[in-house]
Amino acid sequence: MSAPVTEAELQAHVDGQLTAARAAEVEHYLTQNAADAARVAAYREQNRQLREAFDDLLVAPLPSRLQPAAKTGWRWYRHAVAAMLMLASGTAGWFLHREMAAERAQTVQFARIAAVAHAVYSPEKRHPVEVGADQEQHLVNWLSKRLGTSLKVPHLSSQGYALVGGRLLASERGPAAQFMYQDARAQRLTLYVRVAADTHAPTSFRFAQEQGISVFYWLDGRMGYALSGEVEREELLRVADAVYRQLDR
Repeated sequence: MSAPVTEAELQAHVDGQLTAARAAEVEHYLTQNAADAARVAAYREQNRQLREAFDDLLVAPLPSRLQPAAKTGWRWYRHAVAAMLMLASGTAGWFLHREMAAERAQTVQFARIAAVAHAVYSPEKRHPVEVGADQEQHLVNWLSKRLGTSLKVPHLSSQGYALVGGRLLASERGPAAQFMYQDARAQRLTLYVRVAADTHAPTSFRFAQEQGISVFYWLDGRMGYALSGEVEREELLRVADAVYRQLDR
């Protein structure tokens, strides 16, 4: 059995530094691990962008005020520039790889926690929430206090979903909230919300599926949101768009 594929090997594979035999093993591994395959594709795209940004500088003419007087000096300068650009490109790529891998791992974990919370509570008949929709203001005040921020509860009646209520949950970063909705066929959606004090990320939307549960999740500054349900992607996207529009007001 081949050895486990490490993060270092994934990056070496992107840079073409593995042996042919190991590269084949890594490629086989990627066919069975979609998350790592997506990361490798992102790494390759970063490399392409770095080449696109810097390669032309290697052949661009030197400004006249900087041209060396001697031919030997020009050759030395060209080699120095090439070495500096290679170092800058490699260093930038390494840091981008690390940051992107860490960010993706965190957001994937966030979506997985939201999906698990949906799977645990959405089937409940008698106690699906801690505080019902009839006490909405109390629910909002309570969860806002626990999460340390002012929360909004989207209203989705125009999308065919009524608020059932909500509950307090735990996340990998502290307290989290879950709001539950239900349509006329008793189909339920849950909105998982958490705060990360050390994150100021630009808004980015992603889709995932965990054990048959579809999840649209996004980061918006310090806030993370994940809408989950056992519905088609298009239906979930329709509702997620309405949620985002209301929260963004």
